[in-house]
Amino acid sequence: MTTGPLSPITPAEFGTRVAPMYINGRWCLSSAGLVADDVNPATGAVFAQVAQASAEDVNAAIAAAHAARTGWAAMLAGEREALLLRAADLFAAHRDALRDLIIQENGSVWIKAPWEVDYAVDCLRSAAGCIRQPHGETFPTTTPGVVSMTIRQPLGVIGGISPFNSPLLLGMKKVAFALAAGNTFVLKPSELTPLVGLKMAEIFEQAGLPPGVLNVVPGDAEVGRLLVSDERVRMITFTGSSKVGRVLAAECGRHFKRVCLEMGGKSPTVVLQDADLDYAVDAAAFGIFFHQGQVCMSNSRIIVEKPLYEAFCEKFVAKARTIRVGDPRSPETVVGPLVRESQAHFIMGQIEDAVGQGASVLTGGTHEGPYFQPTVLTGVTPAMRIYGEESFGPVTSIYCADDFDHAVHLANDTSFGLSSAVVTNDLQRAFEFAHRVESGMVHINDTTIADEPHITFGGVKNSGLGREGGEASMHEMTEVKWVTFQLGKRQFPF
Repeated sequence: MTTGPLSPITPAEFGTRVAPMYINGRWCLSSAGLVADDVNPATGAVFAQVAQASAEDVNAAIAAAHAARTGWAAMLAGEREALLLRAADLFAAHRDALRDLIIQENGSVWIKAPWEVDYAVDCLRSAAGCIRQPHGETFPTTTPGVVSMTIRQPLGVIGGISPFNSPLLLGMKKVAFALAAGNTFVLKPSELTPLVGLKMAEIFEQAGLPPGVLNVVPGDAEVGRLLVSDERVRMITFTGSSKVGRVLAAECGRHFKRVCLEMGGKSPTVVLQDADLDYAVDAAAFGIFFHQGQVCMSNSRIIVEKPLYEAFCEKFVAKARTIRVGDPRSPETVVGPLVRESQAHFIMGQIEDAVGQGASVLTGGTHEGPYFQPTVLTGVTPAMRIYGEESFGPVTSIYCADDFDHAVHLANDTSFGLSSAVVTNDLQRAFEFAHRVESGMVHINDTTIADEPHITFGGVKNSGLGREGGEASMHEMTEVKWVTFQLGKRQFPF
């Protein structure tokens, strides 16, 4: 492994040297000399090269986290809290640089990138607040003179695999709560957005995080496999596709390792016949076109009760045609580039399959490179790929529901179950929907896209396993231990 005076790459140096990884408080190149190109989705141009972790590097990162775990867990709550708050202030101070990096590396549009930075800051502050929460309980017992309690202790080393679509937000949600709970961390950022993960390490280093507590090792799927198979890593936390998540769950089970999965979605927005039409259109449009539909919670299915269906379709299509597609650096742009042009080809395959079987494209259905036009389909049936497959693009299908019960049936007719929304003025129907819909989250009179770092987040069915955020993360990332204390001498039967 090469170590020394290397530092994280700066924008002025993009293309002039390799961005190093971060292991045990040091910036280092790949021990095997591995590098990969980092591509700007908006232009297709390579703007940096990033060191890629070898098996030796991953082992070094895990070893560093394993060695640091005892000291970090023993740090006083107030000290750990102060460090996370200091990091939050530094992330806030670097807001503009982080925003620009997210736009360049991820293709995020102007309205999304700064929101992601603000979320990361809020996440750190929420995690800092969780450090002082009481996590144990006391219990009455049937044994004389026994005080019975539980305490929560950190797991040790946690491995995190973060996605490309919100690399800072979703990376921070894993790292911040793991550190708050007293764990150390090895982060594998997405192959498509490694510099955001490395920037996280840089700022945590500035905040005074001890060496080994956070390690960032860019690389391909082999890095994830090594994290899963190493017995020193006690938990894997993952955000990404359901296909990969199911493999991870099986492997973690084989290695008897805790796992938390936040995966894909085919989230429904249900519009009942009494809804405010214009509001429903706006909510559903935000729910699918924000970040060009590259959000796990996107409402790629819109289900409308029959009396409102025709009017909704007309107004929604008109709204979609006003959505500006283009340069993500422009404040007026709503839909920027997909992360890679290959995703546009995947979506076109879904659309062609649907149209070939009788579906109609009301607007969109075309792309120029990675820039996909906002697209609306009708007439989609279960026989079509797009009915059940996640598109992860600015594409939605509108379905006509005969009545409320039919709308609920359609909402649940999917293997996914991440988020959902219902737009209605009928409080009885709203709460009935909340109880009957098969999803981890339900939003009444709102969009399907919602996330706050202190609130429990996660899905059911093929959308997830476990929960993230606030107290949920603290529970997932700690071990419960039962402790008893005998007052006086217990009388034994022999």
